[in-house]
Amino acid sequence: MSRVHNFNAGPASLPLAALELARDELVDFEGTGMSILEHSHRGKDFDRVHNEALGLVRELMGVPSEYHVLFLQGGASQQFATIPMNLLHPGKSADYVLTGGWSEKALAEAQLVGKARVAATTGVEENGTTVYRRIPKPSELDLDPEAAYVHMTSNNTLFGTQWHAFPETKAPLVCDMSSDIMWKPVDVSKFGLIYAGAQKNIGPSGLVLVIARPDLVAGGRKDIPKIFRYSTHAKENSLYNTPPTFSIYLVRNVLRVLKAQGGLGAVEAKNRAKGELLYGAIDENPEFFRAPVEKDSRSYMNVVFRLPSVELEDKFVSEAKKAGLVGLKGHRITGGIRASIYNAVGLESVQALVAFMREFARAA
Repeated sequence: MSRVHNFNAGPASLPLAALELARDELVDFEGTGMSILEHSHRGKDFDRVHNEALGLVRELMGVPSEYHVLFLQGGASQQFATIPMNLLHPGKSADYVLTGGWSEKALAEAQLVGKARVAATTGVEENGTTVYRRIPKPSELDLDPEAAYVHMTSNNTLFGTQWHAFPETKAPLVCDMSSDIMWKPVDVSKFGLIYAGAQKNIGPSGLVLVIARPDLVAGGRKDIPKIFRYSTHAKENSLYNTPPTFSIYLVRNVLRVLKAQGGLGAVEAKNRAKGELLYGAIDENPEFFRAPVEKDSRSYMNVVFRLPSVELEDKFVSEAKKAGLVGLKGHRITGGIRASIYNAVGLESVQALVAFMREFARAA
């Protein structure tokens, strides 16, 4: 079997061990005579998988016992609307910190529900497009202590920036961690709510993880449809309606791998080694590879860089694919090159990319 080096931004690389287990169990799950895809979400066999996955989230992230851990559908984009629907009560306002396209979309959805304002932004106009090259400094945050919540995006997938220290807020801190969930340990107790689409670091598409403080769940608005209330799903252990069972099963498999690797501390060490290797290759040849992100804001998940011309970038992507390095074309808004080096991307993949970069620059 030949596997490529997968640098796609999402859906993204999954641990081979998690995929191999799914392959081996696909037709007959644990001797039950049927696939996990065919099991009832109310049955004891799936229930065991479901609760193991929830338990692994709690264990790996050190989630306080009183917090709710939910598996929901609709992805992070639906959460852009679900969060203000639940938490933005009449007469209140929410603060949004803009660091990229996804935080812009989250703000736009909140403004359809109620009052939401920009508490900080690092966006600048370049050729008619808003681009983001850094994370805000603490002094740039204009936070309302009476806000319903403060919303931020921990990692900017498009522009390659990442928060390396989370802001202190008096209002509940709500964080979209879709593209760096579980890349390292975090203190969950500092957040009112964390949400993350699974398809970058912890599983396949079709599932979103929500971790929420109990008072925010209990105090959520009741004048919204029941299906959109966090309290509905918390009460039913994420089984109010038929969940994406296969996605939950694969998340369970992935989290088993993270635990076997030594937990999130070991995962962080591996991720930092990958990032330092790749950024080192960029910085050693600044005339050919240009990283547009300020150094203290660089992402360890999405490494973006430019080459001297668009033509060279297109050639880089094409020749890299022939060499088994896929998913390197930058987002359509930003252009350039983007290497997404999520948890499941091995150090050997980054080493292969760095070797290709050096040879490509030498031959150009």
